Amino acid sequence: MTENKKRFTFLIIVVALLALGLIARLFYLQIVKGEQYMAMSTQRYTTSMVEKAPRGEILDRYGKPLVTNRVGYSLMLQKTDISDEALNDVLLKIIRTLEGSEYEYSDTLPISGEPYSFDFTDDNDSGSADDEREAWFKDKKSLKPEMTAEEVMQVYRKAYKVGSGYTHDEERSIIGMRYELSIRGFSLASPFIIANDVDLNVVTQIKERQSEFEGVVVTKDYIRNYNEGTLAAHILGRVGKMNAQEYAEYKNSGYGYNDIVGKQGIEKLMEKNLRGTGGTQGIEQNVNGNIVTLAKDVPAVTGDYVMLTIDRDLQKVAEESLAANIAKIRAAGGSPSARRGGDCNAGAAVVLDVKTGDSLACATYPTYDPAEFNKNYKTLSTDPDKPMWNRAISGTYTPGSTFKPLTAIAGLEAEVISPSEIIVDEGVYKVWKDYQPSCWIWSEQHRTHGRLNVSGAIENSCNYFFYEVGRRLGIDKIDQYAADFGLGELTGIELSEEKTGNVSSPAYKEKAFKSAEDKKWYAGDTVQTAIGQSYNSFTPIQLANYAATIANGGTRYKTNIIKNVRSSTDGAIVQEFQPTVIKQNNLRDSTLQAVKEGMKRVVDEGSASGVFDNYPIEIGGKTGTAQVGKTVTNNAMFIAFAPFDDPEIAICVALEHGLRGANAGYVAKDILDEYFKLGDRAVSGFAAGAQPNNTDLLP
Repeated sequence: MTENKKRFTFLIIVVALLALGLIARLFYLQIVKGEQYMAMSTQRYTTSMVEKAPRGEILDRYGKPLVTNRVGYSLMLQKTDISDEALNDVLLKIIRTLEGSEYEYSDTLPISGEPYSFDFTDDNDSGSADDEREAWFKDKKSLKPEMTAEEVMQVYRKAYKVGSGYTHDEERSIIGMRYELSIRGFSLASPFIIANDVDLNVVTQIKERQSEFEGVVVTKDYIRNYNEGTLAAHILGRVGKMNAQEYAEYKNSGYGYNDIVGKQGIEKLMEKNLRGTGGTQGIEQNVNGNIVTLAKDVPAVTGDYVMLTIDRDLQKVAEESLAANIAKIRAAGGSPSARRGGDCNAGAAVVLDVKTGDSLACATYPTYDPAEFNKNYKTLSTDPDKPMWNRAISGTYTPGSTFKPLTAIAGLEAEVISPSEIIVDEGVYKVWKDYQPSCWIWSEQHRTHGRLNVSGAIENSCNYFFYEVGRRLGIDKIDQYAADFGLGELTGIELSEEKTGNVSSPAYKEKAFKSAEDKKWYAGDTVQTAIGQSYNSFTPIQLANYAATIANGGTRYKTNIIKNVRSSTDGAIVQEFQPTVIKQNNLRDSTLQAVKEGMKRVVDEGSASGVFDNYPIEIGGKTGTAQVGKTVTNNAMFIAFAPFDDPEIAICVALEHGLRGANAGYVAKDILDEYFKLGDRAVSGFAAGAQPNNTDLLP
């Protein structure tokens, strides 16, 4: 009994000590630290979420919208604690939902469907995809370059735990999306955007079956809206998810791997301005994790507006006219093998302000829809007509007789001819015994142009006359004046795809050919250069700028595609692009008068007179028919400026396999109709009743 009493007493003491300790702790917490812990209990914790900024709009020179934004829905996958097998099932359900609605999702794995084979594309136009394949394998530690596509797929099957219960197509789709998750750093901190701009049908399916789509969230997003569809696609460019190379470039500027960036054209060139500034959205929570308030700390700021020099309506007419005239020439030409225009398939048209260098229209045919680019990429990339190619600034064409005014200017300025000198066309140019080229009229009709001064030679496009001028000048003088007028030189347009082309020269031939014999420069090369053949190759924008330089009296401007950049918040000008003179050619008045008069007579009485019969505006122009091969139709070229007495615009039109230069004149006529607002003239001149002349080969 005594022993039990001792134990009971000990227990009481222990309990008392514990009670005293608890009381002391409570006193400390509530009395000594009471105010501090009361403040902590009501404290709110704030976390921030990034709010995407809308991209800035792209406008034409008059403020008409070309690219805007609209609110749409995107599917985002968040990292959750599920197994690989369960994730594969979720991804397959997403893929089925998207494919049923004809939506594209990200999948850049360069392996085609079963039977598996590599599907690398020649992204850098090197002529082979071998370098793309080598680069792809280089950063894949678990893969070896000698592996087959099937062996690579086996590695990914194992890594992603893709079981055997899927069809080959399902397996390829799952692995493709898992690959995309992997390369884009999918993690708790970095969700993955599965698809942009999905419609309400997809959104409804996801929400109604949310339990089947663990981790899939529907978010509102800003979607790029190309207001005029295919209009100016090659200028505006497109946007898309960044690739590894772009991420390396942009990551230090606050971009995430899932961000949308400009891929081509203005969208890429002006990415810094168009992107805008993301905002932050603060979420306030108490210590229990309950959301107390939802507040916007910093609103997103829309990107700057980019105003182009393009006239939307003029651009639209240029594109429509190219399409209509090419179709007419092709229909009239019959079989492509007949070399009468049946193979006419593409072209470009450029319109410049002769007093500023502004590009008022820069059209290419065929074209594409930037909004559908990802969906149609494989079709576009394999189309033999190359619709993604910006022919206006990247296509290089033999100028044909459109080069003859340049040879005339060089001859007059170098004083190897005078405006009044008469040269008699004898049909065959017999200066050399071993090389005797003919004038086109001798070859076609076995007659000559007779006695001609320089204006008459331009009007009649007399090869014989310009053979003689070219011989007197020599190749160095021709090349010098070509460069002075911007031929074979970059025009300075802001778009990165611009090509230089080349002026026919001994230096070019030395570089282009391998054998010593082929590298030699002959007198025949010089006279062929003088008539716009040989190795001359220029872009339409160069030829338009050359025509503008003639029109304004010798001032060569840098060409512009951007007019200014304006703030989206207050409209203030952030950056303005001013006219820039590249070269001032101080030409004699007599030179300009003789050359321009010849170009006026081309339109009034010469090869383009049928196109511009009774035209209310006086213009100067020059047709060109350029030989491009023995098995295909000649290209059609045309340059012009108007009005004749006080020029405002210059034009170049190039039609691939368009047969004769006058055919390109119809496109120029439609452009002039729109620019001068000449009533309800139909697009095109062909549609207005005229027919393409597929018989007369006058240059």
